[in-house]
Amino acid sequence: MTGDPAFMTLAEATAAISTGAVSSVELTKACLDRLKSHGPMLHAVAGLDEADALAQAEAADKAKAAGAPLGPLHGVPLAHKDMYYRAGRPSACGSIIRKDFVPDHTSTALAGLDAAGALDIARLNMVEFALGVTGHNDVVGTPKNPWNTAHMTGGSSSGSGAAVAARLCYGALGSDTGGSIRLPAACCGLVGMKPTYGRVSRYGAMPLSHSLDTVGPLTRTVRDNAMMMQAIAGPDANDPVTASAAPGDYPTELGKDVAGLKVGLPETFFYDNVAPEVRALVEASLKVYEDQGCEIVPVKIPDAVGIMNRLTNLITATEGAANHGRWLTERPGDYGPQTRARMSIGLFTPANVYLRVLTLRKQLVREFCDAVFGKVDVLHTPMMVMPVPTLKDSNMAAQPGFADYLLKIGQNSRPVNFLGLPGLNIPCGFTPDGLPCSFQLVGRPYSEGLLYRLGDAYQQATDWHEKAPDLS
Repeated sequence: MTGDPAFMTLAEATAAISTGAVSSVELTKACLDRLKSHGPMLHAVAGLDEADALAQAEAADKAKAAGAPLGPLHGVPLAHKDMYYRAGRPSACGSIIRKDFVPDHTSTALAGLDAAGALDIARLNMVEFALGVTGHNDVVGTPKNPWNTAHMTGGSSSGSGAAVAARLCYGALGSDTGGSIRLPAACCGLVGMKPTYGRVSRYGAMPLSHSLDTVGPLTRTVRDNAMMMQAIAGPDANDPVTASAAPGDYPTELGKDVAGLKVGLPETFFYDNVAPEVRALVEASLKVYEDQGCEIVPVKIPDAVGIMNRLTNLITATEGAANHGRWLTERPGDYGPQTRARMSIGLFTPANVYLRVLTLRKQLVREFCDAVFGKVDVLHTPMMVMPVPTLKDSNMAAQPGFADYLLKIGQNSRPVNFLGLPGLNIPCGFTPDGLPCSFQLVGRPYSEGLLYRLGDAYQQATDWHEKAPDLS
């Protein structure tokens, strides 16, 4: 083995452990070195127990030497957003209020990764209580984008995006209520999957909005993402909204022919106000699919999509305020100003308005799926309509029209949450300022396997996912 093993993909790392080309201890030491050297500069790390990480790696190597059955992620170091509970370990959720919170149970998603043999070596910073698309955190500090530290990481899985892009770990869990996996993935040049609502259990993950929250991975490649998703997807009695049907075998979808698949090009909404430099890169990615035999089909998007961004905000604020009502009353000064302002709005939502939105949602999901997936297999959109903003420009204090600015950032992410559909972010190049650009594939419910198939086909034909930020 030559070079820094931290630069392997997750798939390469698991294969190297399996063949004996590298040990789990070697991989873990490589990640720990980067977590300690680059983590502080990027403000990506919320908690790190080096001794525990090495003990996990040593145990993994001993199990392999003893001939124990190995899981598909055996011995590979991962790190996760600091909202996934592990019994006996702090989980601060990017906040002051929960800085001393120690859960007594472990999240189902972490348990799935444990069963697959992965190591959990660090907690990663995040937006306060996962409420924010820019990545800013006024109470514990804001993670920085490894491609250019003056620019935002996207949120709320900000530390996850920064850490995976900077090669501090091989993959990370995030959460996505309005774009919080896909937006950090887009800003940091990663693959991010927001699964179908109910595809992955939220048990043991900090709740924000129970009717929108989803759990998924951020990784360097589509293959890596499919491997992590395979470990966490499935029914769970502890989360009653999880689908009863078992998921498919996502990694087996990779490498399949995509010729003949219909890729939808939205005629309305998703390209509204898109920057020219973003449009050029996203349209170039469509050409890759056309060259592979896909049929590019123009699709008229239902007009109601235009209100889904704001409706998602309303649901998030209302359900978030229900979770935080006591703290908002008793400890308002312990919240950052952005979180407090956005959460407090939800305290004043009339019950009849909230319930009407939930009822309307069912109708809009049916109308959207009939109009779009009655014609195409997937929908292809820009992930963000703008180049990655700077930290300064995306800060609440610098934006007099901050609410509208947030709506613009989440223009193409929030409707997917409102509809409960799966969305996959895939990097497709760099804008002239050197920051990543991405497109999004959206599918009908439970079509994650198809999204992975198409995402992998794109990455087999391009090399954007092989680029890494220079942190020297």
